[in-house]
Amino acid sequence: MTRWIYILLITLCLFWPRGSNAASEQFNFYAKLNVSYLSADEGEGRFSDIKSNASRVGIKGEMALDGDLSAFYLLEWQVDLADLSGDDNITSRNQYVGLRGNWGEVSLGRQDTVLKTSQAKIDQLNDLQGDIKNLWRGENRPSDTLTYRSPKWQHWQLSGTFIAGGAEQASTYSAALGYGDAELKATPLYLAVAMDSNVAGYDIQRLAAHYKWQNWVWGAMAQHQKRQSDGDNRNGWLLSSAYTLGQWAFKLQYQTMEDDWSLSGALDYKLAKQVKLFTFVTRQDKQALPDMNWLGLGVELRF
Repeated sequence: MTRWIYILLITLCLFWPRGSNAASEQFNFYAKLNVSYLSADEGEGRFSDIKSNASRVGIKGEMALDGDLSAFYLLEWQVDLADLSGDDNITSRNQYVGLRGNWGEVSLGRQDTVLKTSQAKIDQLNDLQGDIKNLWRGENRPSDTLTYRSPKWQHWQLSGTFIAGGAEQASTYSAALGYGDAELKATPLYLAVAMDSNVAGYDIQRLAAHYKWQNWVWGAMAQHQKRQSDGDNRNGWLLSSAYTLGQWAFKLQYQTMEDDWSLSGALDYKLAKQVKLFTFVTRQDKQALPDMNWLGLGVELRF
């Protein structure tokens, strides 16, 4: 309950009428609510469940300052619409504040590393059982971060995340070089090379490519990861594709990490710009675990 009061107070502060400077401020309250019904077999027999798939609410905004400088912020929380209640219902996601100018932008707080964001929209099963995080390392959102993103030069951009270790741990970092538009709107091609240095105990190198042609979108990623504690090295790759036909979107994704693999197919149907129905099936085969599969049917609403 305390957290909801906290969120309400922040929202009221942001939307409370302002004076003459209000025109220089931009802010937005947003949400992504995604819930699915699952028929699943995780190695101990089939069962059914209702899952909230990283549903979230947030506030983001930007304020113009003198010259070309502006201040920006984002406060985001994950909410569970299906299982957890009380204080367990809300967990922190990206939360940071920063400055932006013609030199780029810098932000401080808790946020996704630039290696994680280098995947752009390639993961067609993001937040579902086929999400790449279920086989790969590197999907980190650490605290105590400082992130810099350079201005774009002919669609190229350099970015980095510095993670302060505090008194007991060494500081670590994540770096990325990207080309194009991650949304595939300004450019039909997106490329990225990224790395983590001992972030969450792993050294990681990742290559990513995303291409749009007419109604088709194709994605590919390759990753090498090394566990610092014992030197365990692993390699994996991913291929994804999506085809849009009117209100329908057909998706396919295959991912590996050494002998582990995951195969998913999905179908989306847009009821409106901000509302969709979806269904998906995922089969996951990990050598150290029983084979698992999921069949899901859900709804997503954004505002």
